[in-house]
Amino acid sequence: MTDQTTSAGLNAAALVMAYKRRSLRRVGLVAGAVIVMMCLVVLDIITGPANLSFGRTLAVILDPSLASPKEQVIIWQLRLPVALMAVTVGAMLGVAGAEMQTILNNPLADPFTLGLSSAASFGAALAIVLGWSVVPGVGGLFVTANAFVLAMLTSGCLFLFTRLRGVTPEAMILVGIAMLFTFNALLAFLQYGASELQLAQLIFWQLGSLARASWAKVGVCIAVLLIVLPYFMSRSWALTALRMGEEKAAALGVNVSLLRMSVLAGVSLLSAVAVSFVGAVAFVGLVGPHIARMIVGEDQRGFLPLSALCGALIMSGTSIASKAITPGIVYPIGMITSLIGIPFFILLILGQRKRHWQ
Repeated sequence: MTDQTTSAGLNAAALVMAYKRRSLRRVGLVAGAVIVMMCLVVLDIITGPANLSFGRTLAVILDPSLASPKEQVIIWQLRLPVALMAVTVGAMLGVAGAEMQTILNNPLADPFTLGLSSAASFGAALAIVLGWSVVPGVGGLFVTANAFVLAMLTSGCLFLFTRLRGVTPEAMILVGIAMLFTFNALLAFLQYGASELQLAQLIFWQLGSLARASWAKVGVCIAVLLIVLPYFMSRSWALTALRMGEEKAAALGVNVSLLRMSVLAGVSLLSAVAVSFVGAVAFVGLVGPHIARMIVGEDQRGFLPLSALCGALIMSGTSIASKAITPGIVYPIGMITSLIGIPFFILLILGQRKRHWQ
C-alpha cells in the first residue's frame, strides 16, 4: 500500500512538472514572438527611401523628443502608423481565423473563405461606383463605413443560420462559400459599369493596402482587439474542450450553441473592422493559426495569443516585402499574402484528403 501511494505521488509530481514545463515553454514562445514582432516593426519603418538606421529609429520611437523634424514626419507621422496597422490588423485576422477554425472545426475556415472580405469589398464598391452610403452622415469615411456594415450584415446572416435547427459546421462553411461567390458576382457587375478611375480604386481596394493607415484607425483596431481578445481568453477552456467534439464539450458542461454564437460575434467584429480599414487581405487568418497550432497545439491558452502574434508577424513581414521587392514601388499587401497563402492552402487540402483516406 505504501509503495502504491509513493508511486501515485511520484506520478502526480511528474505531471505537475510536465505542466509547468509546458507553461514556461508557452510563455517563452509568446515572449520570443513579441520580441521578433518589435524588431519587424522597426525594420518596417526603416525600409524605404530615407536612410534610417535601426538603432536611431528605435531610439526615436522610445524617446520621441530625440527626433529631428525630418524624423518626426517620416517615423511618427508616415511610417509608424503603417507599421502598427500591419501588426494590429494581422493580429485581428489571426485571432479571427483561429476562432473560426475552432468553432467550425474546419482548418480551412477564415474571414476570407467565409465571404466576409468579399462582402466588405462589395460594400466599398457601392460607395466608389454608385456613391451610395449605407450609413448617413459619415462624410469621407463612407467607403470604410459601407465595407464595415456589409461585412457585419454577412456575419449576421451566418449568425442567423446557426440558429436553425440541425445546422452543422460543414453547412456553415458551405453558406460562407456561397456568400463569397455571390458578392464576387455582384462586385463584377459593378466593375463592368465602372469608369477607369473607379475601376482603379476598386482594384486597389480588393488587393489590400496599408496606405490608408492613420493613428485614429490604429487606435480603433487596438481597442477592438483589447475588447475581443480578453473575452476569448476567458473562454479558452471551453474553446479547447470544443476541439474535442461537440458531444464531449457538452458533456463537460459547455453550452456549445451559446459559445459558438458569442465567438462568431467577436470574430465578425474583428474581421469587419480589419477588412474595412485595409481592404481584402487573403490567407492571413488561415496561415497564422496553423503555424501557431503546429508550435503549441490546440490549448487555447497558448494557441490564441500565438495565433494573434503569427498573424501580426505575417502582416508585418508582408509590409516590409511590399516595399523591398522593387525600390520606389509599394506593392499591395493582398498580392503578397495570396502568394504566400495559396501553396499553404493547397497543402492543407492535401493533408485533409490524406487523413480522410486513412
